[in-house]
Amino acid sequence: MDSSHKIIAYYFLTSIDNPQIEVALHKAYFKDKDIKSRIYISEEGINCQMSAEAHVADNYINWLKERPQFADIFFKIDPYHEHVFPKQTVKYRRQLVAFDAPVDYANSGKHVSPQEWDQMIAKGDSVVIDVRNDYEWKIGHFEGAECPPCQKSKDFIAYAEQLKLRVDPKKTPVMMYCTGGIRCETFSTLLKEGGFEQVYQLNGGVINYGHENGSKHWNGKLFVFDDRMAIPLSDSPSTPISNCQHCNQPSDTYINCANMDCNHLFLCCPSCLEKRQGCCKSSCSSSPNLRPYHKLTAHKPFLKKHNYRNSKPSATPPINQ
Repeated sequence: MDSSHKIIAYYFLTSIDNPQIEVALHKAYFKDKDIKSRIYISEEGINCQMSAEAHVADNYINWLKERPQFADIFFKIDPYHEHVFPKQTVKYRRQLVAFDAPVDYANSGKHVSPQEWDQMIAKGDSVVIDVRNDYEWKIGHFEGAECPPCQKSKDFIAYAEQLKLRVDPKKTPVMMYCTGGIRCETFSTLLKEGGFEQVYQLNGGVINYGHENGSKHWNGKLFVFDDRMAIPLSDSPSTPISNCQHCNQPSDTYINCANMDCNHLFLCCPSCLEKRQGCCKSSCSSSPNLRPYHKLTAHKPFLKKHNYRNSKPSATPPINQ
């Protein structure tokens, strides 16, 4: 694959006295640079996802590392052939992880490396918790992991109380993971405040695990919040663990309905995608507000209709990549 671009993901918890100044510094640095991003900055630190040409991405990393406050950032980097975000966004956010209560990040779980994680899974005496959304879990997760039935972050508190009725919070190791690691910083803290004493979180999240260990204990693909939608953790072919909404055949390709008034996220195989022109149901196909369909860009949910006139289809088909 052409690797002209790099996708960068990181979060860094650090006290930022005036995050609006940091927002302005980032915007000034990004000015006139071809960087697409989704960056949130708060008093708690920075949460970043971005894509850029390789040399531009490298220069940004160096720019941050030259600043003492950010010298220890752990960057997760993937090569790619194009941008994966629709625009450049850098903004202030009150909390890096939405949770309507103060979070003591100093009391988070113990970070374990992908290698330690594998050893703990093999031992088999831990509860493994996936703290992502259920639609992320649906297409890929670690062996033996459970996905808490939470619709919003605060539901996790009730889940933790129920977990205490199932296992001994003082003796049972609890392992948790998410895509990049930042959600675990919040939810591990909640478990520890709830009385769990052995709480572990996967350092760098599933992305870092894939870089280090491939898909050794992982089933399916990893959902990502960019134009790729779902990615394999290794070069080995992954077997879908989910099914097409229309024909029930195995499929791990997520699509946002082409009807922008619907925009429903659904699983669809390539055959049904072509047949239904990217729509989740028949009634959506007659909507006056449809994204123009092209089989090479059908998976790009963040591209608005008015942007399509300036958008060129990718040279590399994303479906079943």
